[in-house]
Amino acid sequence: MALEIISCHPEKNPHPTPVLFIHGAWHGAWCWEKYFLPYFAKKGFESHAVSIRGHGKSGSDKSLKWTRVADYVEDVEKAVNKLDWKPILVGHSMGGLIVQKYLEDHTVPGAVLLAPVPTHGVWRTTLKIASRHLYLFTKVNLTLSLYPLVKSQKMARELFFSDEMPDEELQDYHKLLQDESYLGFLDMLAFNLPKPKKVAANMLVLGAAKDAIFSVSEIEKTAKAYGAECEIFPAMAHDMMLEKDWKKVADRIIKWIKAIKP
Repeated sequence: MALEIISCHPEKNPHPTPVLFIHGAWHGAWCWEKYFLPYFAKKGFESHAVSIRGHGKSGSDKSLKWTRVADYVEDVEKAVNKLDWKPILVGHSMGGLIVQKYLEDHTVPGAVLLAPVPTHGVWRTTLKIASRHLYLFTKVNLTLSLYPLVKSQKMARELFFSDEMPDEELQDYHKLLQDESYLGFLDMLAFNLPKPKKVAANMLVLGAAKDAIFSVSEIEKTAKAYGAECEIFPAMAHDMMLEKDWKKVADRIIKWIKAIKP
């Protein structure tokens, strides 16, 4: 099973620690390709983004519908093992959950969670979406497919992007969104939640004030569970790596990485 890994390398004087980016639900490595990968490489970091199985251009050994979070963690392990040095992990949304689960049994120099799935899971998000979009939520459960939630551009904007996102860019990103694992959703809901007490890692948690999926209080509670630094970016929505102020997020991560004691 081949995993898609998109990489950008610095031209000179690379930082000794590479960075591996892990995307969230409905996304792929493509979400890091436009801004974060080249920017981190420009700043001296060997930068990689993996598409977990069944996402982007990655293959899969089974139907996406029946893929579990544990499978995604295994994919991150494979991606890490392909690198010469243990990386800083940067996980967004579901990717943040995958990073949390990976760190329960592995060590890395540091990890950054962007708008991550909270340690208590996605039940609050699920109730919020169900109350606003009962028809779509019912369809998700009848078809065992999460794609109805992102099928329209209107829903994609509501979930992922701020009002400032230009329609042309929204259209381009929406074309790349895809289905997500129903069992993976159940894992995030209750069946495979993070265990912060098992994690010992340098960690930074970043959130977005206009995130329609996870609230500021949920982001702050996640940071508190790990004893991690936390910062909330104003006027920014869930897809922090694609919002207009993405560079502020990238610079905050880079500053934090450079301050980590070897």
